[in-house]
Amino acid sequence: MNLVMKKHLPRRTFLRGIGTAVALPLLDSMIPAFAAKSKPPARMAIVYFPNGVQVDSWHPKTEGAIAPLPEALPRVLEPLAPYRNDVNILGGLTVDGGRSHGDGGGDHGRAGASYLTGAHPRKTYKDIQNGVSADQYVAQKIGSATRFASLELGCEEGIQGGFCDGGYSCAYSNSISWRTPSTPNPPEVRPRAVFERLFGSGEIERDPVRRARRERYDKSLLDSVLEDARILQTNLGATDRRKLDEYLYAIREIETRIQKSERESAQIAPGIDAPASTVPENYAEHTHLMFDLITVAFQADLTRVVTLMMAIEQSNRAYREIGIADSHHGLTHHGGDKEKIEKCIQINRYQMEQFAYFIGKLKATRDGDGTLFDHAMVTYGSGLGREHDHDNLPTVLTGRGNGLFNLGRHIKYPADTPLANLHLTMMDQMGVPAESFADSKGKLGDLSDL
Repeated sequence: MNLVMKKHLPRRTFLRGIGTAVALPLLDSMIPAFAAKSKPPARMAIVYFPNGVQVDSWHPKTEGAIAPLPEALPRVLEPLAPYRNDVNILGGLTVDGGRSHGDGGGDHGRAGASYLTGAHPRKTYKDIQNGVSADQYVAQKIGSATRFASLELGCEEGIQGGFCDGGYSCAYSNSISWRTPSTPNPPEVRPRAVFERLFGSGEIERDPVRRARRERYDKSLLDSVLEDARILQTNLGATDRRKLDEYLYAIREIETRIQKSERESAQIAPGIDAPASTVPENYAEHTHLMFDLITVAFQADLTRVVTLMMAIEQSNRAYREIGIADSHHGLTHHGGDKEKIEKCIQINRYQMEQFAYFIGKLKATRDGDGTLFDHAMVTYGSGLGREHDHDNLPTVLTGRGNGLFNLGRHIKYPADTPLANLHLTMMDQMGVPAESFADSKGKLGDLSDL
C-alpha cells in the first residue's frame, strides 16, 4: 500500500497484495482532497435486452406520474413497482439506423449495432462498418480519470466472426459498444474474469505451483490485502472504518458467490449442454453477479462507463429457471400463438426482475453524501419494439444523474424521436457536451425540473 499517513487520503488509494490491487470507495477522509468539486462524478450504465417486447405487456396506458396501483404497470414492468418513484418509462423513442433502408432482413443485427451508435450498419459479414457508440464517445473523453475507461459486460457468449442475421456479421448482434466504426467491444461474460480485472494487479504469476494454487480459487483474493487494510483502518475515523468494512465484505461476498457458481457448474452431469464452468448456469445468479460487479466498480470509481447485454441479440437462450425450455428468439416469431406470446412475456418480466435487483443495489450503496443511485444514470432497453421494428422502443431510465432527472413518470415522446437525444443528454451530464450525436435533434426534454 505504501500509504503516507496523513489526515487526508488521496482518492486513488489502493490496498495492495500479491496479484491484487483493491481501490477504495469514497471515504470521508478523502473529501478534502477535492472539496472544490460541487458534485461527485456522474456514472452511466446502459443495460440492453434482446428480441424486443410484446407492446401491451410493456407500455403503461396513462402518461404522467406512475400511480401507486398494481394495474398502473403492465406485466413486464411489475417488478419495478417498489421503485415506481425511481424510474421513468419512456415511449416514442426510435433508432432510425436499425431500419432496413433497403437492406431487407437483418433486424436483429441492426438492432444491436445501431442501439448506441445510431448508425446504419453495413450489411456484410467481412468488412464491418458501423459507428462509434455513445458509451465509447464518453469513455474516450473522460476515461483517463479512472483505472478503466469503460467496462463491456454480457450474460451470454457470442461470436464475432461469420454472419448471424440476414447477411449481417455476428459482431453486429453480439456487441452494442463500438470503439471505432470497425471495432466492436465484445462483452466479457465471465464474472471471474471481470472480478480479477477489477481487483487483480495485472501481474502475471510465473511460478507454476503458485499459479495452480491460485487457479483453484481456494483462497480469497482479498487475503493478501488484509494487512494493508488493518494498517489503514487504524488511521480512519469510525464512519470510514464502517464504510471500508462494508465495502470489503461486499467484494468478498461477490468472490464467494463466484466460487460457489464455479463449483456448481463443474458438477453438472455429463451430456447436458451447459456453459463453461466460469459462467454461472443460473441466469439470475449470473446477472446479479454482473450487477454487483458494476456496483463495486462504480463505488471504487474504477470506471464511470459500463454497458451490459442481458443476452445477445437474436438470443436462443432457454429460461429453464422459470420453466421455459424453448428458444427465446424462436418464441418471438410466434405468429399470434397465445402460448408463445405468454412465454415471451414471462421471459421479459424475468429479465426485468433482475434489473430491479440492480436498482436496489444502487440505492443501497453509499457514495459520498448520497448513494450511487443519486449519482448514476442507467437505461434499460432494447433495440427492437413491436414485431421486430425499431419504433417506440422499450426504455426505462433510472438513477438521479446528480440531480438531473425527475423520476416516477411515464413520458411518451412524439413518434420518431431519436433515442440519440437521450444519449446526448447523458453525455452532457457526464461532462462531455456535444452539439449532436448520431441522428439526434437535441437533448431529450421533460426529464428534469432544472
